[in-house]
Amino acid sequence: MKQMNAGNRREAVLRRLDQSEEPVSASTLAEQFAVSRQIIVGDIALLRASGAEISATPRGYVSTRAAKGGVVRHVACVHTGADMGKELTLIVDAGGEVLDVIVEHPLYGQITGMLQIRSRYDVSSFLNKVAVCSAKPLSELTEGIHLHTIRCPDEAVFARVCGVLEENGFLVPT
Repeated sequence: MKQMNAGNRREAVLRRLDQSEEPVSASTLAEQFAVSRQIIVGDIALLRASGAEISATPRGYVSTRAAKGGVVRHVACVHTGADMGKELTLIVDAGGEVLDVIVEHPLYGQITGMLQIRSRYDVSSFLNKVAVCSAKPLSELTEGIHLHTIRCPDEAVFARVCGVLEENGFLVPT
């Protein structure tokens, strides 16, 4: 690909993210635009600073501006770190997409981690990354209590997701 000026490249990066159904890694963007990964990371920072709605997920960048449709709701969950994979798998098997995880930290307030998990493959990739990075889930900061933002095609699927989470003891009792 022919080198383009930085402004044009940033516009092209934003278009690429807006058009993508899946997260796009910095390495993929760097290869596509014939620049280094670090240049892309800088471009993303500048795009965010100028108001672009871009989130970083464990699998790459996503445009949060592009409307994806469906029903988006929060569910309050609780479990140990060992049950994280089971919880995520139940959600995607029931037809939901896990957009993020949210915890309330006593010092920092709300902390949100972007996930964008919609399949068993995504669950497996996320769990592998947790293992490779020796990372602790955010829910460990709050004794397992956390929120997930879930996107479902319709209310019936959201009800099914809540049902399987409740059956398996993952919903915070009300």
